[in-house]
Amino acid sequence: MNLKRPSSIVIWFGVILLIVLIGVSGFMLIEGLRFFDALYMTIITITTIGYMEVKPLSDAGRLFNIFFIITSFATFTYALATLTRYIASGEMNSYFKNRKLMQALDKLHNHVIICGFGRNGQQAAKTLKAHHVEHVVIDYKERNIDDYLHHDPNLLYVKGDATDDDLLKQAGIERAKSLICALPTDADNVFIVLSARSINPHLQIISRASDASSVHKLKKAGANSVIMPDKIGGKHMATLVSKPDVVEFIDYLSGEEGGSINIESVGYEKLPSEIQDTTLKKIMDWKKTGVNCIGVKDKDGKFIINPPDDIIISKGMKVFVLGMKSQIYQMKSNVDSKLTN
Repeated sequence: MNLKRPSSIVIWFGVILLIVLIGVSGFMLIEGLRFFDALYMTIITITTIGYMEVKPLSDAGRLFNIFFIITSFATFTYALATLTRYIASGEMNSYFKNRKLMQALDKLHNHVIICGFGRNGQQAAKTLKAHHVEHVVIDYKERNIDDYLHHDPNLLYVKGDATDDDLLKQAGIERAKSLICALPTDADNVFIVLSARSINPHLQIISRASDASSVHKLKKAGANSVIMPDKIGGKHMATLVSKPDVVEFIDYLSGEEGGSINIESVGYEKLPSEIQDTTLKKIMDWKKTGVNCIGVKDKDGKFIINPPDDIIISKGMKVFVLGMKSQIYQMKSNVDSKLTN
């Protein structure tokens, strides 16, 4: 996507406007014409239509008109031809489409940036869309993006090299909440992680790795999590053999088909003050929406699966709940309403 500003199309529009302004100003100053009459004289002059003059021109007016025709006709004709070519070739439509994309990118906040739009990147985009998470894609392979646009015409994207800091900024990395590095080359992912971390220190970064030796490098560069698709794929296939029903259920929850079912985490700091530092049972009974607690993360980062009802939820802990999308939404609305009151 060409994001250069100003576009040449704007320049040629400006050239035409400048020619018209010069003509109007000249006829008004030299001949004392009204604005509308001066505009009329300018248009019939530069287009060489040759209609009758508004009034006979003085010698000074004729001299101005001679120089105006000589200097403006060729430029006006070329500018008009250029604009016609833009429209006929589809570049005009492309220009306004790019402007619309740029305006959409400028409005993004707390979104996810996906660098690399191969199989892994496209799968990430599908999952984010299923869970209504705003995201933007960066990829230099135009075919990857163009093919995907048939499935999702509303995809926000930037065509170019994701290792370019300027493209990361155009994708709104300063305002993003997460970055997914899905490029096939580990070295490129390391470079992007380094750049992204320097631009946005609070960014959550998840990177792909093809080689096990790259995992440490990516984490050292600033990645919060590193995923090895081949390793996960092998585990997934092996688990399908030993526990097929369990894996099928997990896939259902995380996939598009399970879009109506959500797992959500609620941190201690988001809980209303009256249920902070209380038991899990009291928290789950508060304005009950039907969600179920499936786990707790303590302040040391350890997970407790199926925690007891009498466990105290204190500072630094998180509660993980499972429920229908409507139940999760109601639970979050309850919490948010208490925070804003």
